[in-house]
Parts: sequence; C-alpha cells; structure tokens
Amino acid sequence: MRVAILSRSRFIYSTRRLIEAAKERGHDVTVVNTLACALVMVDGNFALLHHGQPLERPDVVIPRIGTSITEYGLSVVKQFELMGVPVLNNHRAISLSRDKLRAAQFMASVDLPTPPTVALRDPAGLEGLVAQLGGPPVIVKPARGTQGVGVMLMESVESIRAISETMWGLGQNFIMQKFVSEARGRDVRAFVVGGRVVAAMRRISDESDFRANIHRGGRGQQLTLPRAYSQLAVRASTKMGLEVAGVDLLETRLGPLLLEVNSSPGLEGIERYTGVNVATAILKRAEDLSRRKVRPDITG
Repeated sequence: MRVAILSRSRFIYSTRRLIEAAKERGHDVTVVNTLACALVMVDGNFALLHHGQPLERPDVVIPRIGTSITEYGLSVVKQFELMGVPVLNNHRAISLSRDKLRAAQFMASVDLPTPPTVALRDPAGLEGLVAQLGGPPVIVKPARGTQGVGVMLMESVESIRAISETMWGLGQNFIMQKFVSEARGRDVRAFVVGGRVVAAMRRISDESDFRANIHRGGRGQQLTLPRAYSQLAVRASTKMGLEVAGVDLLETRLGPLLLEVNSSPGLEGIERYTGVNVATAILKRAEDLSRRKVRPDITG
C-alpha cells in the first residue's frame, strides 16, 4: 500500500512514528510537504504536483495539518478527496475542528455536553454574557489555536473587557466558557481511531497553571476511561466526522464535559504516558479505509 503523510517535516515526532509504523507493516510511505503541493484542476480532471513533479497516486492519505497552514492545507486535503483517494479526516471535519466557535455551535446543536459557552464581537452586553456563565472567573479562548496557546483565565469583568478589546483589535474571534473549578489543572485526553478509544490519559498541570496541556508543562498518567467518558469521546469524534481525533474532556461530579476535539492530535504524549502504539492503530485504520471504494467529493 502507498501511504502519503501530509506533514511539513518528517522529523516531527508524530510524523516519524507514522513513518515507522507504515514501514513496519510493509507499506511504501511518502511524506508530502503540504506547502510544496500544487493543485491542478483542468478540464474536470484533478491532479497534484509535489515539488513541481506529479505525485504518484497514494492508496491513502494521513493528514497532519498544522494550524499555521490550515487554509491551504484544507485545499490540499480536498484535492486528494476529489482525486478519489481515501483520507483519514476529510477537509470538512478538519475545518470544523479548527474553529472553536463553529465547533462549539456544532457540539451544542447535537447535544454533546460542553461547558456553557458564549461569543461576541462587541462590548455591548458583555457583563450580561459573563453573568450567563456564572460570573468570573471565565475561560477565554481564541477561535483558532492548539496546545493551550492563548487560553486565559480571566478573574474580573474589567480584565475580560481589556483582553476582548485587544483581541478584536487584532481581528481575532474568541469564545468564553464557564470555568469549571472542580476540574482546575487537569483534564482527560482520549485518543479515538476509527470509532473507538485506543488510548487515554489524564493530564495534570503544574501548580502554577490552570491548563493541563503537556506542551504547557503538564504531565500525563495512564487512565482506564469510565464507560461514560469513552462513549462521549467516540460520539464527539463520530459526530464531527473524524477518523482520528484527540478528544479533551473534563471530569466533573455530574460526569464528563466535552472541551475540544482535535483533528491532528500529537502522538508523543499519549504514547509516552500510556505505552500504547497509537501510530500502528492509525495505520491499521488507514488500511481499512484504503480497501473501500471512494467516490470523489465534489461539494463543500
């Protein structure tokens, strides 16, 4: 099987692990630099050049699209879909997961339990919206971002107003969410592949940070997910149309709350803290998808 991994570098941990897993399973693997792709649409035919040369049609594509290249990356993913190539995580699902505002709307619309959330682009009514979240402190998140970057805990309406004006001045959308104090400094990352949880860990921050992201200095511990948490993680990734997803959950007295669904979750932390070979689980799912007949996606 010919496997293409969309990634800007073969030396990134997650990309390297996927290469290793593909080779161990006897596949030919190519790392395709997303920004080195040229998209050809002529006379109703679709093709793709890589570094100016025609790319041999892969049997399956595994996207690893960084947030900084989301827009062009989505077009490259869609080009493969138009060429009839199976893709782990299609362009629509990736796009939805990358925008926290649209994702929050979607999750609420399909009755996935999430922290109370609001969004605005004008200071009018700010106090009332904060009150709907139970008052400060609240969490402020940029609409786009990963690894906890830009996520802030705001302790007063004045500080919320100040950061709001700054973000609006930079043309940035953001959401505000109720701060769930009982879950401060910890969350759960469930790694879902092909509609099942293949690994899970609890992430715990250091004492100085309310965020539990590993990239923000947090640590992980292996976790056997309770059934309710596993079911919610699978339901969230399935509803969003993701074959591979990192689902972040909060542990509360009333059960799990869904924080985010990541369409390009890193492998380093989950593999290190759980000992699970997640890369191989992804390759097995890629093999399953490559055996299916795929109709070109000509919409959206």
